[in-house]
Amino acid sequence: MNNTRIEKMLAELARVCKPLGEVQIMEVCGTHTVSLFRTGVKSLLPTNVKLVSGPGCPVCVTSQGYIDAACALAQRPEVIIATYGDMVRVPGSAGSLADRRAGGAEVAVVYSTRDALALARQNPDSKVVFLAVGFETTTPPTAAAVLEAGRAGLENFFILAGHKLVIPAMEILLSSGDVPIDGFLCPGHVSVIIGSEAYRPIVERFAKPCVVAGFEAENMVEAILHICHQVADGRAEVENVYGTAVTADGNVAARTITEKVFTPGAALWRAMGELPASGLDLRDEYKSFDALEHFEISIGPDVCPPGCLCGEVIQGKADPADCPLFAKTCTPMEPVGPCMVSSEGTCAAWYKYDRRAG
Repeated sequence: MNNTRIEKMLAELARVCKPLGEVQIMEVCGTHTVSLFRTGVKSLLPTNVKLVSGPGCPVCVTSQGYIDAACALAQRPEVIIATYGDMVRVPGSAGSLADRRAGGAEVAVVYSTRDALALARQNPDSKVVFLAVGFETTTPPTAAAVLEAGRAGLENFFILAGHKLVIPAMEILLSSGDVPIDGFLCPGHVSVIIGSEAYRPIVERFAKPCVVAGFEAENMVEAILHICHQVADGRAEVENVYGTAVTADGNVAARTITEKVFTPGAALWRAMGELPASGLDLRDEYKSFDALEHFEISIGPDVCPPGCLCGEVIQGKADPADCPLFAKTCTPMEPVGPCMVSSEGTCAAWYKYDRRAG
């Protein structure tokens, strides 16, 4: 990390922002939220530059109805749930997957879709359901797993589709007009897949700067400076300061495999409702791997826990400190909402790095 360069950029940022009013920048990615705290960048910014979190934590945006469906599947004696770790502790309307596991259900934490496939191979008399959540970064591995299951004739492997797309969520937030957003700090991981040019519609339709950044302090400060320069100049452009990993076109091969298996469809987001073309459904030729169809279940309504402001937090409408439950009845040990569960959750980041705000 080049501390001298960071200091120079912070000085320039202060100069650029001095004549401006409040500049509100949304970091779309949960990893950015955590990194901004962890590196100290958040505390070094000018007082009129405010960072707000967006719907970029995959666990946080997963609806309670999805969690309830996963818990219902876990209750079935023939089912093994395979999931990434953060999903285990997210509360549903009647408990979490951790509660189901404590009651005897088989819930396996996996670190890749290969692990889920291995479970299916090792347990031919069981039905393995992989909880397929996450944004464009984690979708290609799910698609690859479905294709591999098809080639291998694994008839006991299924996915509970919950993948989501970043750009439609950004468009919905801007269209609603509920949250003043002056620019976006765009996610590095997702942008590796979709490419920086994917944000062009945001710039052209809404005239909001979009700058792609990595997760080191120097790169994030550089991106914030670029956004504020654009705001000061009255410009809106797509810029990429994470050129070591992100290209304009992204990872075409990864997108191709995703498009082979999935097709865009409406998706239910926590507290945001059903957003058109914001999720991914299995194509007809791969419907045999769809847990909803195989087990003849559906994803129910999204009901937020009383008093929990996770829905407002992931839309930039509230800070965790605004929630009456934050750091009181809602803690990482006893979370009420998903934003306190996930390692990328805004509430968890505030609790760990800035609990005084609560």
